[in-house]
Amino acid sequence: MGNGFVVPAIVAVTLVTVGIGFYGLRLARTTSDFLVASRVISPTWNAAAIGGEYLSAASFLGVAGLILKYGVDVLWYPVGFAAGYLALLLFVAAPLRRSGAFTLPDFCELRLGSRRLRVLATVFVIFIGWLYLVPQLQGAGLTLATVTGSPYPLGALLVAVVVTANVALGGMRAITFVQAFQYWLKLTALAVPAIFLALQWHADARPAVTPPDGPTFRTATTVVVEHRATLTLPDGRIQEVRPGDELSFAAGDPVPEVSGVATDAADWLLPSTAGDDDRGLFATYSLILATFLGTMGLPHVLVRFYTNPDGAAARRTTLVVLALVGAFYLLPTIYGVLGRIYTPQLLVTGQTDAVVVLLPGAALGDGTTGQLLAALVAAGAFAAFLSTSSGLLTSVAGVISTDVLGRGSVRGFRLATVIAGAVPAVLALNLADLDVSQVVGLAFAVAASSFCPLLVLGIWWRGLTDLGAAAGILVGGGAAVAAVLVTVLGPPLSGWPATLTAQPAAWTVPLAFTVMVAVSVVTRRRAPADVGATMLRLHAPEALRL
Repeated sequence: MGNGFVVPAIVAVTLVTVGIGFYGLRLARTTSDFLVASRVISPTWNAAAIGGEYLSAASFLGVAGLILKYGVDVLWYPVGFAAGYLALLLFVAAPLRRSGAFTLPDFCELRLGSRRLRVLATVFVIFIGWLYLVPQLQGAGLTLATVTGSPYPLGALLVAVVVTANVALGGMRAITFVQAFQYWLKLTALAVPAIFLALQWHADARPAVTPPDGPTFRTATTVVVEHRATLTLPDGRIQEVRPGDELSFAAGDPVPEVSGVATDAADWLLPSTAGDDDRGLFATYSLILATFLGTMGLPHVLVRFYTNPDGAAARRTTLVVLALVGAFYLLPTIYGVLGRIYTPQLLVTGQTDAVVVLLPGAALGDGTTGQLLAALVAAGAFAAFLSTSSGLLTSVAGVISTDVLGRGSVRGFRLATVIAGAVPAVLALNLADLDVSQVVGLAFAVAASSFCPLLVLGIWWRGLTDLGAAAGILVGGGAAVAAVLVTVLGPPLSGWPATLTAQPAAWTVPLAFTVMVAVSVVTRRRAPADVGATMLRLHAPEALRL
């Protein structure tokens, strides 16, 4: 791209992240500091930190790319991502903090008194964390390659090394400061360019986002195809393209119709039902369910509520998070919409996830303003990778340290951090072509199908048993994991099998709840003898000191 500001901006973000991490290192001395920041984080700081870790590569890059590619069908992604904190506020936040647990496996053993259930929860925490970490590292590689032309592995390895070092040195105490700073950086990195982009769109006589004949190339454009696709050319000819194919278009040429992409105005503007059946509607409901309920099952989100001083602070934190996350999610939509006008070539290349980093330069040109704004967006994107990866790595390392290595020490946590960071780094280097938002959506589906039922029933129903919880996690969560493996590694599917595996939450979440309740009823005699005292502890105000 020839933008001399991008590399310094990314280096600056990386150095500031490391610097804040070293500052936190001075405050992190005990195991409690590393795992839950000694439970002294205020609601405002914690909310900003949660916003920083939650707004991931899928939020910063993926949502805009999906809107560019598919249109209004995918607006449920930002709605569900934000609304998930409402469910967390209503059902989980305060009781979970009152439990006194350090990790999700801790909560399982405290509530149901089962070591085997704790082991099962450990496996799912690690799987969900790694599944969510891979697209963060993948997004880093994509962004650095897009804006600097560097090899894809460089960005992924850079984020993996920086995050692993930061978490290993300072734990939760240091990461809290890092993530709070990075939330505000990400918000600024999208908001400031969005203002300039809107002004440029107005100065260009407000070109239509969805012209009747579909998007067109504003200038002569040559694109290199990144993914295999079937194109329908303006003259009606069908052309198969493969990665590496080069296509040239003159200014004013219509963008070819790409298989699986909403190119014309009607497809992009109107919700799809996938033809004459209900597959599209099912996929939409499944997506809503996964994002709405998946948030409360994400280990790196839940672990932050353990850092609040008490249950009331946990609730206040969630309210602030709702405001912060809701404000942020207004912005990717703007980038996806304007990308239809200024970067239509991404529909052909398949690199729609890059729209956020390419749009400022495409709309504002290669002048200083366009380059500065592109550098700001690139810096914000790297902040997204660093902050979310930090939270995920902290939660996974905490579980590996206490439940796999069996070491409740600072040294054990640091060793666990290296292990937790190495595996997703290797996977990201070998799975470069995955759709960032799709993989994140699958992580939400697994979380919604395993830990969401466990937390809701464990907190609000005294009849839950260890066998019921284990059966629900294995059946519901296992079905979601199977869907993930089929989607990522299996052969291409079509029809209902493709829909059921790509968006599994609509059937795996009810399955998990049903199995948990049914098995618990059958094994009701296994309910813990102290369940009454435990439920009182979860729900009674801290002022009663029960």
